[in-house]
Amino acid sequence: MFAVALQADSPPTYVLSDTDTAARLELVPDRGGLVTRWQVEGQDIFYFDRDRFANPELSVRGGIPVLFPICGNLPDNQYSLGEQTYRLKQHGFARDLPWQATGQDVTEAASLTLELTHSETTLPQYPFEFKLAFTFELRGHSLNLRQQFTNLSAQPMPFATGLHPYFLVKDKSQLVFDIPSSEFRNHLSGGVEAFGGSFDLSQDEIDLAFQGLTATTATVTDHHLRRRLTLSWSPDYTKLVFWTVKGKDYYCLEPWTAPRNALNTGENLLVIEPQQTLETVVQMAIAFL
Repeated sequence: MFAVALQADSPPTYVLSDTDTAARLELVPDRGGLVTRWQVEGQDIFYFDRDRFANPELSVRGGIPVLFPICGNLPDNQYSLGEQTYRLKQHGFARDLPWQATGQDVTEAASLTLELTHSETTLPQYPFEFKLAFTFELRGHSLNLRQQFTNLSAQPMPFATGLHPYFLVKDKSQLVFDIPSSEFRNHLSGGVEAFGGSFDLSQDEIDLAFQGLTATTATVTDHHLRRRLTLSWSPDYTKLVFWTVKGKDYYCLEPWTAPRNALNTGENLLVIEPQQTLETVVQMAIAFL
């Protein structure tokens, strides 16, 4: 049975559930439309740092932060559009602003739609009128994120978007990756390197973007937790970022539509014509071994 409930927490939290599979999804609209928890068969799938979450001055570490209208950072946090220069901090503003719950359904899944629109906060940073509508669908062992990006401006709207999920891990040496790419750009060194199928997890930090993706699905098998993640994305996503920090119980596998600094370089930027809508989909599924 599917259900959607609003808990009177601080901040208010929506809970989506599928009782047939002990699946549960928690979302906090006021904090960037953030998914804070996903459970399948009672097991936590995401890492979440609640101490950082309790301090609004700190960036969230955990769940699924939303990246828009950029992924990654810009040089000096700046980009140029025409003759104007604008400032955007890393990953944009969508993950920090309050979203509004606008719809829910329990017919074929536990489903909740959240929306974010332009405002006096966004326009000085990003001079476009827009509406984002993200629908989160929980069913069985799967989580679907259906995303709509609408340009309400009178001129074409360039942007990049992505998701930054933090997956829980207890022993990174027990992870096996199947990534549809043979090379990545190392964000720490700036160089392009070949990918042999595994990572040197002795490093303090790994931060890289797979490119030249040959498929729209990747898997990560966790032999310690005895489960396999399958991550799928629509073709608009051209990069898959892997990030982890030594000593932390998470790894991030992030579908991005464009690389860092795309608002300046134009590389893989999405552009929506006035009064048009673009739809993208990301799916996460868990199988137990």
